[in-house]
Amino acid sequence: MMLIQTVLAFLVVLGTLVVVHELGHYLAARWCGVKVLRFSVGMGRIVWSRRFGRDQTEWALSALPLGGYVKMLDAREQDLSKIAPADLAREFTRQSVWRRIIIVAAGPLANFLLAILVFAGLYMYGIPEPTARLRAAPAHSAAAQAGVQAGDLVTRVNGQAVDSWSTLRWKMIDLAVDREVARIEVMRADPQRPGASRTEELRLRTDMLSVADLEGDFLGKLGLDLARPAAVLGRIGADGPAERAGLRSGDAITAIDGRPVADAVAFVESVRAAPGRALTLTGLRQGQPFTLSVTPAPVSKDGKTFGRIQAEVPMAPEMAVSSSGPIKALGQAVVKTWDTSTLTLRMLGKMLVGEVSWKNITGPITIADYAGQTARIGIISFLSYIAFISISLGVMNLLPIPVLDGGLLLYYSVEVLTGRPVSERFGELAQRAGIGILMTLMMVAMFNDIVRLIS
Repeated sequence: MMLIQTVLAFLVVLGTLVVVHELGHYLAARWCGVKVLRFSVGMGRIVWSRRFGRDQTEWALSALPLGGYVKMLDAREQDLSKIAPADLAREFTRQSVWRRIIIVAAGPLANFLLAILVFAGLYMYGIPEPTARLRAAPAHSAAAQAGVQAGDLVTRVNGQAVDSWSTLRWKMIDLAVDREVARIEVMRADPQRPGASRTEELRLRTDMLSVADLEGDFLGKLGLDLARPAAVLGRIGADGPAERAGLRSGDAITAIDGRPVADAVAFVESVRAAPGRALTLTGLRQGQPFTLSVTPAPVSKDGKTFGRIQAEVPMAPEMAVSSSGPIKALGQAVVKTWDTSTLTLRMLGKMLVGEVSWKNITGPITIADYAGQTARIGIISFLSYIAFISISLGVMNLLPIPVLDGGLLLYYSVEVLTGRPVSERFGELAQRAGIGILMTLMMVAMFNDIVRLIS
């Protein structure tokens, strides 16, 4: 079932992005007066088609579901000798350079517009997200050196407001890519005034991160982690180690073997690290202290052994839901799309100079995997993923690589500056080089996908 769900989610993502991208080209071509012969979702052999409209445009589904295309009346691809004179003026290459620029640019712009509309809708609806409240930083980490304390609530990074954990992560990776110092404003309890809080600014270095660190949990490498609730037990499994030891639902664990337990995550980690070894638990039960001993049962999985006491320990972080009005949501969506696009370009630039690993390039297998994962999480995560992939598709298509939209825009920009089109010979050589570049990128992406799948 998971495989079927992953495949269906991937087809929805891919189909949506391809249709939106090609629809941008199609609508722009129609607006500029160019005749469209075919609109295809998919590449290769046509498996289904129908003709509609005054121009009898062929709407088709093709065999290979990786991409799509809009086929226009084009002298470079069709024999115009049998074309009606009325249609000759609607041929693509006879349009002004500005019209050709509009038609080519409309595809990537449609992807950006889709992302903006999706993000705006999510901001209006309200996205439940963890707040940017922090756990105690591990000793000797960059966060500990900066002075991060348990319970700190991040409100700003380098003067920009932070309203959720995802916003914090986004702003931190933006700084980490350039190895800049993060000026983090936090709200923390004021020890001088019980119940009150105060604002402090911390300076956290990101230059200690390596290129490999940016590929995974880079916030964890800096020592930043989500605050978690106290270790309070939930449902107790029947006849498990916890029940036999006398533990009950609602028990708050404060120490293990005399060492304080910071939160639910710390408690679970301590239990998992002690298979078959008796642990002395200290805690509170209905406000009264208690001490008892429990021995986690050893459980083996994937060649590793860990301890388990069969007791639920809720670890959900503090959540917040905020929704915006239409105008504010649209502004937030535009900013999000712009920031994502510029970060994507900067990451690509860092890859070219070796400052970021090429392992970050992903292909259809990883995209399908993430599509399935986000679909299982919920509609909000799935829509967010579609928006992010739409931005990536828009950015990639604008790269100045021949055979991509960005390569054609580069040609037309040269034509605007020089007053004459790029020569056919140069165009052919550039197209071959572009195909070579794309094939290389596809091979790298597929290799990375396979490595991720195996590991």
